[in-house]
Amino acid sequence: MRKYRERLPQLDGGLFLSDGGLETTLIFHEGWDLPCFASFPLLETEKGRKALLRYYEKYIAIGLRNKTGFLLEPPTWRANPDWGAKLGYDRTKLAEINRAAIVMLEELRDRYETPTSLMPISGCIGPRGDGYKADQIMSADEAADYHAWQIGVFTDTAADFVSAYTLTNINEGIGFARAAKAADMPCVVSFTLETDGLLPSGETLGQAIEAVELATDLWPAYYMINCAHPTHFANVLDADAPWVSRLKGIRANSSSRSHAELDSSPDLDIGNPEELGGQYAEIRRKFPHITVLGGCCGTDHRHVESIGHACKLAA
Repeated sequence: MRKYRERLPQLDGGLFLSDGGLETTLIFHEGWDLPCFASFPLLETEKGRKALLRYYEKYIAIGLRNKTGFLLEPPTWRANPDWGAKLGYDRTKLAEINRAAIVMLEELRDRYETPTSLMPISGCIGPRGDGYKADQIMSADEAADYHAWQIGVFTDTAADFVSAYTLTNINEGIGFARAAKAADMPCVVSFTLETDGLLPSGETLGQAIEAVELATDLWPAYYMINCAHPTHFANVLDADAPWVSRLKGIRANSSSRSHAELDSSPDLDIGNPEELGGQYAEIRRKFPHITVLGGCCGTDHRHVESIGHACKLAA
């Protein structure tokens, strides 16, 4: 059932948590082999599905304890045509996987949602290329055509909106949002940033948000930052800049390492969960409209627990 597509509850000002680094948790903490960093194939086996359910239930419990909303994000970041083809999935099989992922989250919502912990469902979409490098920059039209397929699959499910994570360049953000608008689907655009606070393609976050706004007539419900540490972007958030008011969510990395360092590292840098929670709380004190909070690479339930606790105290 499409429960919140007409009005996303996270737009109403309450705090919403989300999960952490799904793939890094599965690889480094649970020993899963995830070719191409793809978690969606786990949906095809009983063992894999149980692992995903355990993962989500651990985070849902944090939202319930904190009496915050909780955004349910499926393991479909890599379930798009190019990455699927690398893993041997054609579009028919990929569509089945994307739909199955949303059904799984819908069952979790039916089981756990409460009036104090609303649980909208996102259709998670990743970049066509690498989430760390701007090495495959399409035109905006090409990006719209590419992402329209996965958005179309999610439109026919219980997904309340679609979210594009780790976008590295402006054109892909514009194309994704245009495709979502054409499908009349609410959307969220999330850019990844480098240690200097710039997109991997070199533009500022402000330039990226303003460009997507202009090209799509303000279609995105809001914007996010993910796959960067707070020390990489805190200094680029200017309270006087109009675009900052459209930034509503953060899913930060646990590590302050650069993307290149993370890519070449054989170990997982989990950073300091309490310190990360404090950094989120400081951002929230300066920008109270940033209310959608989760984690990205290297984070797990400990980080989200700390983020939820610190930000509740800071509210």
